[in-house]
Formats: sequence, structure tokens, C-alpha cells
Amino acid sequence: LNWRFSQIFGDKLPDDDVQDIDIISAIDFDKSGNHIAVGDRGGRVVVFENNGGKDNSHELTSRTELEKLDGAIRYRPKYRYKTEFQSHEPQFDYLKSIEIEGVINKVRWCASTNRSLSVLSANDKTIKLWWIKELKNKSIKDIELTQPVNSENSLLAEKSYVNGETPYFSNDHSLEWNDNDVSSCNGAHGKISCSEDACAAKCRRVYANAHDFSINSISVNSDLETFISGDELRINLWNLENSNQCFNIIDLKPAVMEDLVEMITGAEFHPFHCNLLAYSSSRGFIRIVDLRKSALCDNNARILKDVDSHGPKSFFTEIIASITDMKFASDGRHIVSRDYMNMKLWDMRMDAGPVATYTIHDSLKSKVT
Repeated sequence: LNWRFSQIFGDKLPDDDVQDIDIISAIDFDKSGNHIAVGDRGGRVVVFENNGGKDNSHELTSRTELEKLDGAIRYRPKYRYKTEFQSHEPQFDYLKSIEIEGVINKVRWCASTNRSLSVLSANDKTIKLWWIKELKNKSIKDIELTQPVNSENSLLAEKSYVNGETPYFSNDHSLEWNDNDVSSCNGAHGKISCSEDACAAKCRRVYANAHDFSINSISVNSDLETFISGDELRINLWNLENSNQCFNIIDLKPAVMEDLVEMITGAEFHPFHCNLLAYSSSRGFIRIVDLRKSALCDNNARILKDVDSHGPKSFFTEIIASITDMKFASDGRHIVSRDYMNMKLWDMRMDAGPVATYTIHDSLKSKVT
């Protein structure tokens, strides 16, 4: 793969002051790659879309160079601003006397329906389902009348518009709107133009009051009907159409908090097996569970752990071992995880260790051991 710089978003210069609310906190591509959802610390979600741009530079090359390309067409997607909306606002929990920030922790795309876009956004406590739909605004540019209309008839026409009736002029000719965005009447000619497409974002569902700890992961199932939300100790299963009830499928909270040994750092559904999901922990383990076994997934179908990485313990052992994020590969067989020092590639059928390890902070290895 030959990675190249493609595009930059934003209008801030390196020397400009950046406010805390403008810092990006979450980002996600949809499955088609045509849209990007970006969440920030101010609780806003900004959506970018691919304008379908192509790299046509090969049209200027010679025939010999075209033969070397072997007919391949290179696309360089260009994303443009589509819309943005305020997803979450800062709140205060009077029962627990804590302030809930509006920062967006996770954004995840859902399946599109009725030519609209669906996206899930979450802060520490609440998840919201948003629908984004394009609206075409039509505005009358100018109307040229060949016959003057007296003030009395124009007033009657204005009232008829308000009452939902069809307006009539003094010569008993009505004003009609056709599909070509051009209005016409006998003795009158008008023009209607379509302005730029506008997008309306509407909150369809609010999934709240289900997490006592900060939400760190959201994943939509391949069945397109359910999704999971996870915090440090619990993972809940939701139905997209029901925001009043969820099912707790994983619970790591001990009876006494002093006995707590690990926390959940990430969770994700399998890309095409709707019964499988995986979640990572602060101890460096990846657990794969099967929803068909039991309602409460206490028993793991498989545990992926790197035995070779657990050497002599030091002050930084737990910090280094903690997996910060994980994701299934598109083939559904491999999992990519990231901890503080490494990025690891796992095979679901090999639980003895990762198949590949890529060092990130090699220069710090001698300082944290």
C-alpha cells in the first residue's frame, strides 16, 4: 500500500488558538466510505460526504503510461462539509451530584433507510439515534406579469394562500405549479429556482439511564436491529426501535469494588455473525462470547492473550498491558488491538498469542520495563 496525504479538514492555522470544545473526540466512516461523522468535545457531530471526485490526471499522460496503468482508474475521494448538529449538551446529575459533559465519546453509523442517514452518538451516559435527511429548498426568484394585478385581487390571492386555496387573478386564471419548477398562468410567467440542498437532523431515539459508568464503546450488529453499548464494567444489548429497555449481557462489577481486577476497554460485534461479539480488558485480554449460549455471557467462547508479553512485573505493567481499542477486520477472522506499546493482529482460531506484533513506542521500551 502506498499511503499519501489526501485532504485536511478545518480552517484553523497552526498558530491559532484552539478551544477545548473544538477538539475532535470521535470519528467514524460509514460502510460505503462516502460519509464521515466527527464528534467533538462540545457535543457536536459534523458530517462530511464524498463528492465523488476522481483523479483524472491520467488523461493527460501519454499512451505508454496509460498502458502501464493497464486500464486502472485511480480515485481520490474528496470530502466536503454536509451538515452539523448539536447532539449532546452538558448536564448535571442532581442525584449523584456530578456534572455530565457533552463530549462525544463514540459515533457509529447505522444502516440507511428511506434515503436518510442514521448515526448513533454517545457521551458518558446517554446514547442518541439521529436521522439526517436531505431537503431541497425551493425559492421564487422573480415573477414577471404581463398584466398588472390590482391591490384588491392581490390581497384576495394572499388570503387564499393562507387558507390553503388556489389563488385566482382578475382574469379568472389560476396560478399552477408544475414539476419542472416553473410556474405558469395565462398572462403571467414566473420562475422558481432550487437553492442548495439542506440537511435536517432529527433525534429519533434516546437511550438513557442504563450506564453507571462512562460509555466507551458502541457497536451496531450485522442484523441491523440491535446494538451494544459498553462502559468500564457492563455491556448492554439494545434494540434500535426500543429505547425503554435493554439487556445486560456482560457484568464485571464485583460485590465489593475492592475486588475489582479488570475493566472493559472496548466492545464490538462480529462483522457478519450476529451472535458473536468481542470485548477487550485492561489486563490485555480479548474475550469472544457467543450470545446463543446464555442470556448473561459469563462464559467466554475464547480468550485471546499474549503469553509472551507477560514478563516480570513493574510499576508500568498494568498501564502497558491495557488494550485501549480493538476492531474486527473485514474478513471476520482477524482482530486488531492497540495497547500503549504495540499494535497486535490476532487470529480468532489461535488463542496462544497474536500472529503479528507492531511496535509503536520502541524508544520507550527500556524506560517502562
